[in-house]
Amino acid sequence: MSEEILQLHKVIWKKKPILRVLYTRWYKEIAAQLVSGNTLELGGGSGNFKEFAPNVTSTDIVPLPWIDVVADAQDLPFPAQSFDNLVMFDVLHHIENVSLFFDEALRVLRPGGRLAIMEPYISLASWPIYHFVHPEPVNFKQDPLKLVEPSPNRQPFDSNQAFATILFERKYKAFKKKYPQFRKTYHRRMAFFAYPLSGGFDKPSMLPMPLLKPVLALENSLSFMSRFLAFRILVILEKQF
Repeated sequence: MSEEILQLHKVIWKKKPILRVLYTRWYKEIAAQLVSGNTLELGGGSGNFKEFAPNVTSTDIVPLPWIDVVADAQDLPFPAQSFDNLVMFDVLHHIENVSLFFDEALRVLRPGGRLAIMEPYISLASWPIYHFVHPEPVNFKQDPLKLVEPSPNRQPFDSNQAFATILFERKYKAFKKKYPQFRKTYHRRMAFFAYPLSGGFDKPSMLPMPLLKPVLALENSLSFMSRFLAFRILVILEKQF
């Protein structure tokens, strides 16, 4: 089932220009924060990030024609200190045991390497959409860093969209205490209007392409209200030692 969904996302990516424009902006922003060297992409999905950064090894939990390695982010099949960057786009909130992933990230990253995380952000504006419209749950009661017994019935797209908001804002002190090796070098909330109006990969766009540019300009002018309006967050963590 997950393989079919990702195949469909590849088709939608080619047919939906507003989606390509938005994701291109985000991919370029991520790429600009990376250090030179080899990059490991986790959850490569429809396989688009390779267009925006060099030396990318793309992984996912299902085999796809454009994926280099089938891998679980909680148990990566790579030697220690083998990558300069790790990139994950809409992946963190799907991981069952987030702590196992961060342990693996520290293991495979070289000192000075960076981990780029793009995720849903739960704000005053986005919560009703993510909670009532989007099929994935939002649960602020769950502790992302607490180890849980792996469920044999877990599906690849099971998730909690609140993970990034919890880890990097509401309970960032707890994250920092558990992972002092990571230094946060970048933290930006984004995607106020254009992204939800685009319909994403699942719904038709309600935003005509000629209006995209002025809507993005409006978002830039309202950046000071990101805590209340954002639908996404980008965090860059650098491994210190």
